[in-house]
Amino acid sequence: MNLLLRIDEMRVLEARARSDLPPGTLMQRAGQGAADWIHAWLQGPVADAPPPGSIDRSASVLVLCGPGDNGGDGFVCARALRRLGHRVSCWAPLPSASADAVRARAALTLAGPGAGDPVLTELPRAARFDVVVDAVLGIGAQRPLAPPFLDALLWVREQRWPVVALDVPSGLNADTGAWIGAVTGAPAQHTITFLADKPGLHTLEGPQAAGVVHVEDLGVAALRDATDAPGRLNEPARFGALVRPRRNDSNKGDYGAVAIVGGAAGMVGAALLAGRAALRLGAGKVFVDCIGAPQLAVDPMQPELMFRAEAELPAVDVMVAGCGMGSGASVADRLGRILERDGALVLDADALNAVALDASLAARVAARKGTTVLTPHPGEAARLLATNTRAVQQDRIGSALRIAQRLQSVVVLKGAGSVIAEPSGRYTINPTGGPALATAGTGDVLAGMIGALLAQNRRREDLDLCAVLAAVWLHGCAAQRFGADLGLTASEVAPLAAQALAELRRAAGGV
Repeated sequence: MNLLLRIDEMRVLEARARSDLPPGTLMQRAGQGAADWIHAWLQGPVADAPPPGSIDRSASVLVLCGPGDNGGDGFVCARALRRLGHRVSCWAPLPSASADAVRARAALTLAGPGAGDPVLTELPRAARFDVVVDAVLGIGAQRPLAPPFLDALLWVREQRWPVVALDVPSGLNADTGAWIGAVTGAPAQHTITFLADKPGLHTLEGPQAAGVVHVEDLGVAALRDATDAPGRLNEPARFGALVRPRRNDSNKGDYGAVAIVGGAAGMVGAALLAGRAALRLGAGKVFVDCIGAPQLAVDPMQPELMFRAEAELPAVDVMVAGCGMGSGASVADRLGRILERDGALVLDADALNAVALDASLAARVAARKGTTVLTPHPGEAARLLATNTRAVQQDRIGSALRIAQRLQSVVVLKGAGSVIAEPSGRYTINPTGGPALATAGTGDVLAGMIGALLAQNRRREDLDLCAVLAAVWLHGCAAQRFGADLGLTASEVAPLAAQALAELRRAAGGV
């Protein structure tokens, strides 16, 4: 179960765990668990975590320790790494502030290999290290990084040594994924996080700051999994019901109909991208109303698409509105008519801007009986919340939840670590994706993909959230399959996503 716990939820879990254990137990388990992982990593491949070069000897390790419990974890880790045969230097310029950290610091200098080695208060700038362990600040950090710790982390960053962060990269907000005060620390190649995973490691700047995240549950997995936390990380297990192979005796009528409304003058491609994506991801039939090209009767690239004016659209299972829809009174009128239709509804781009400008439209969105999915990027989310993009990005989870609750819709706040928020207050962070998706039209493709997966499961409305989770995961997976950080065009996303879906289906069918 990929739980995500925010700081206040972590504090509750920590308190419950500590009440059942002797003092210092969690710190000992954290430091030892981190040391064991680092030792195994340095010796050879560890679960998709190649080491920083071939090390057939004891490694030279620098552990940076802060004054709090995160520093205490670092002292325990340093002592354990010494026992495992590594050459460890430990830097801690300030006195330890907690009783557990004081005991861990004393134990480092009094026992085991390296006994008597002082804890350094000056950075060993003349030395070289195979790996640096960041145990400066944990989840409780509230102020931006400042000297002497900022200086140390900037020095480490300049050396380009591999960094393993304990719990969170120092200076990163564990809830939001923002560098506190916009002061960047030392991004890690790996983060060993304790007790449970944290949302800030997976959204905004978190993925780049944390690298690959490894969870050490410290022996409290049962206690953690019983926590009724609202956050989850997206993974195929969350939408497994949607990846079962199709029956041989099925037909197009079993997989629903989608209508795309958008494509104003100069933006016809947006509607075509959404329609093509809906077909590629398995919708039985796809209709397109290209507002700006009423004469369009066939798409030479995708002749399977059927073109209809909005007034001539048949009853469909899912409407997707907003992709290149334009602005103005006519858009609001058109959207008002779309809101009267039954079935699921996906609102993207210009439809979201229209809702942000018209309180009556917003009220009608919130009052809909069918499933409604909104897919804003941060700018569109800011307009829906009457705020600015920076405020949205500084609290992506909170922003997505506020929109979801206000408009009683499932919200996909796009970006690094897209947030899928539900009106109930639950949220999911999607770990797939990459900067290659930062190009025009990829959002239109996502809207079409969501429409397709919703349409195929209209007989099971309880699977609507699964459809959204699957579409977002597959959309990000397409960028990862592409493999580069640029050069991916929107037209290429859906075919790559369909390949990923096909692989999941084959695995589910045992083929």
